[in-house]
Amino acid sequence: MWIDSNTTVTVFKKHSGFTLIELMIVVAIIGILAAIAYPSYQQYVIKSKRTDMMSEMQNIASEIESRKLVQGRYSNDLITGLGGSYPQEGTALYTISFSPNPLTSQWTITAKPINGNRMKSDGTLTLNYQGLKCRDSACGTGSEWR
Repeated sequence: MWIDSNTTVTVFKKHSGFTLIELMIVVAIIGILAAIAYPSYQQYVIKSKRTDMMSEMQNIASEIESRKLVQGRYSNDLITGLGGSYPQEGTALYTISFSPNPLTSQWTITAKPINGNRMKSDGTLTLNYQGLKCRDSACGTGSEWR
């Protein structure tokens, strides 16, 4: 190949990679998506913890009735080992209590959120012998716990 001295040759180098502006745009988009998704995730976690507690309260109610069938009467012996903090493993979120004392056929299980954790503003859950569920003041036999 012959190049004469009057000819200008321009050589282009191909650069690969991202510019700072492109990286900043990607970081901004990720930040916006995280700001939108995080509150939804937090609400999902709270709802799943509440659902776990509701399920545990149903299990406790079944256990009370099973023990009553074995003993033939209602007494505080039926609730031995069933109260306290839940979940029993990990960080306790609720405190379980029973009324009346001594336990009668008209029992109520109450799960009160422990102050200082994510469930503190979720409301008190109750379940009674008739299957009546309450979350604070909303009561019924349907989806009041949700």
